[in-house]
Amino acid sequence: MTAALSDHSLDQIFRSARTPNGWADRPVEDATVREVYDLMKWGPTSANSSPARFVWVRSADGKATLAGLAMEPNKPKILKAPVTVIIGHDLDFAGELPKLMPHNAEAMQKAFAAPGVAEVTAMRNGTLQGAYLIVAARALGLDCGPMSGFDNAGVDKAFFSGTRVRSNFICCIGHGDPASVFPRNPRLSFEEAGRWA
Repeated sequence: MTAALSDHSLDQIFRSARTPNGWADRPVEDATVREVYDLMKWGPTSANSSPARFVWVRSADGKATLAGLAMEPNKPKILKAPVTVIIGHDLDFAGELPKLMPHNAEAMQKAFAAPGVAEVTAMRNGTLQGAYLIVAARALGLDCGPMSGFDNAGVDKAFFSGTRVRSNFICCIGHGDPASVFPRNPRLSFEEAGRWA
């Protein structure tokens, strides 16, 4: 039987975790990025489809390209962060099912071939994987700055050209500057956000 995480761990991942708007001048090593991926990949997806695809932008040219496709308030965040990951989803994800779900790949490929099913499945499960990435990064002691506010078509052309991968959102990863954190906004209560049925 698994035990609940400690309050310290829950604070780090959720309750005390914040979205920084500036970044400390501290690198994020390749090995740490791989650790983030190797944790998040275990999060569940429909039929183990794992449609998310990632571009880890850390080069000066990559940052300049991505920042050039972002809204003005997001440009400096991308340029300063050690790594900004583009979270996309592959509309052709079902091609990997023989590896990811060998016992039932053919039946699932037929199901995902129905009109519109692959698109909605890729978007939903790719978004889930992006959320797992944030949880994994925070669990490893990193801060995250997820954001929309960029030209999706431009990012797809610049970073996913020749593929059927579509960008969803981007997320800066590193060690946040505490001075860049805004006061915490409220959240909805259990009753405001949901109901029993």
